[in-house]
Amino acid sequence: MNTALSAPALRQARLRLLERGDCPSELLGERLARSWRRSMAAGLLPSSHVNDDENLCGGHLLHALAHQQELLAHARPVMDYLFEQVRHSRSMVVLADHQGVLMRTLGDADFLDKAERVALSAGVSWHERQRGTNAIGTALAENAAVEVHGAEHYLERNAFLTCAAAPILSSSGELLGVLDISGDQRRRHPHTLGLVNTAARMIENRLLLADERCRLRLHLHAHAEGIGSVAEGIVALSEDGWIIGANRAALSLLRLTPADLGRTPLTQVFDSDLETLLAHSRRQQKRPMQQHLRDGSPLFVEAHGALSPVGRASVCTSDSAAETRDDALSRLDTGDTRWHGATEKVRRILGKPIPLLIHGESGVGKELLARAAHDSGPRRQHPFVAINCAAIPENLIEAELFGYLPGAFTGARREGSPGRLREAHGGTLFLDEIGDMPLLMQSRLLRVLQERQVVPLGGSVPIDVDFALVCATHRTLRDEVERGNFRSDLYYRINGLTLHLPALRERSDFSALSERLLRDLCPQRRLHVAPDLFARLVQYRWPGNLRQYASVLRTACAMLDEDECCIDWPHLPDDVSEELRTIAADAPAVKADGGAHNLAQLSRLAIHQALETCQGNISQAARRLGISRQTLYRKLHD
Repeated sequence: MNTALSAPALRQARLRLLERGDCPSELLGERLARSWRRSMAAGLLPSSHVNDDENLCGGHLLHALAHQQELLAHARPVMDYLFEQVRHSRSMVVLADHQGVLMRTLGDADFLDKAERVALSAGVSWHERQRGTNAIGTALAENAAVEVHGAEHYLERNAFLTCAAAPILSSSGELLGVLDISGDQRRRHPHTLGLVNTAARMIENRLLLADERCRLRLHLHAHAEGIGSVAEGIVALSEDGWIIGANRAALSLLRLTPADLGRTPLTQVFDSDLETLLAHSRRQQKRPMQQHLRDGSPLFVEAHGALSPVGRASVCTSDSAAETRDDALSRLDTGDTRWHGATEKVRRILGKPIPLLIHGESGVGKELLARAAHDSGPRRQHPFVAINCAAIPENLIEAELFGYLPGAFTGARREGSPGRLREAHGGTLFLDEIGDMPLLMQSRLLRVLQERQVVPLGGSVPIDVDFALVCATHRTLRDEVERGNFRSDLYYRINGLTLHLPALRERSDFSALSERLLRDLCPQRRLHVAPDLFARLVQYRWPGNLRQYASVLRTACAMLDEDECCIDWPHLPDDVSEELRTIAADAPAVKADGGAHNLAQLSRLAIHQALETCQGNISQAARRLGISRQTLYRKLHD
């Protein structure tokens, strides 16, 4: 749809649509005809009035934007640059998410007013189901760059527009959103589609480099001078040389599809292995190396990254070997992708005045992460003060937090109290379950965070305080803000870096986590769990998460005889044993042969159970296991 159709052909096609309900491909072309048919199947008529009830506004839009922070962050500078290229052309630049909801718009003032009449504004969905054929919705449906001009729009009210849009894909081929240029159809320019498509590729490359910055990567092009340009191919590699991510240029150059990611070793594509490419990069100071694909086609390749002595990828963005980390944060990382990402993000803000907000179900380890952040940072020699906002009676919370002078109220201690906020001076203040803090206390806490001073009860002289702030909650604070239960100004004050910790049932490191817990609970013995019992533990939903699981293992360890090293059914509390026995164990029991072989079998068992539960849906199974689709593909083919 990059060539505008003639007006007579469109009039004839629309007449056939209205009279016969037919969308003729010979008049519209295959892609436009498919889109008109989808629009008609959605119950839309060309003269339809659009129902905007489902559009997002206010807090709901903020909620949606929060889930797209990374896409927005990397798209913003590209959109700004793109708008400079089309400024004063009666047009606008639009970013929509994967559901067609407009997240950000930039436009000429004289065109924005006209665009708003058809709801071309933030929070509005331009999915085909709601707006019919349009560049944003059709690019999503076709997963391709498209242009929709004038009367090619299904809804007659949008015929004044000319729009060009291109999808934005992740390094794994997942559709993230759409970049669009919309304008007055009288100002159509033949190069607009190419311009927006190039800008979308720029955003994809920025996302890939940010998403895979802790991994090895290759930059590719048919010409050495093309490396570093927007047309370069970028490939992300695992530490053992598998292709786990790529931009569209790389997929085209390597003759791969998104389905091949996570399933293709580098040696299946090139005639050199990873170490050879890295060694050349070190010797030649990143000068591209000519390689040949397996079909003989030449490519220039530049390698970035480094392998540690044990063959793992460097965990930094530079090409020098990373320092081995052995801090409290690294000790919490037992292999789950989301936990690893959380600890790496936390490490980047240590020592910086950025508050940390941790979301997660009760018992997932929010306080563990907060303590690890404190113990790994520059304030570790100072106090870590934890306060459970849900556990302090409302009539005492003010005195508990802010302290009080002698005789400030009936029952006060004779010597007074400094309060927990002052006790945290120089160190870290951890406010657990902050979503349960009364509104009045939220106002006082906000003032402390703004002014960095505390006034104790009964006093009038403010006292300076300095602490790193970590907050945690099992509630969704955005929803609490909308309900009026949580102050929006306090929410934005504590929401510096937000992390969502996975529930235990969603983690992919259950085996390694179990081993660590057993070592911590009984360091003098090397304990393990009987395989058939372990299979049930993996399947259990663990409503109390890590806290509940650690409690069960602690009780089981206490039930062991001195000469026993295997935790089995008789060692469990009766209530837990009864619940576990109700779980259907369809897969065969794993033999207790110990070691890595046993863990590999348990891993395969968990994967097959997840696939059965999700009826073979790879994406759902990967989310259930807490791993990426690429990792799941690899494990299925190991």
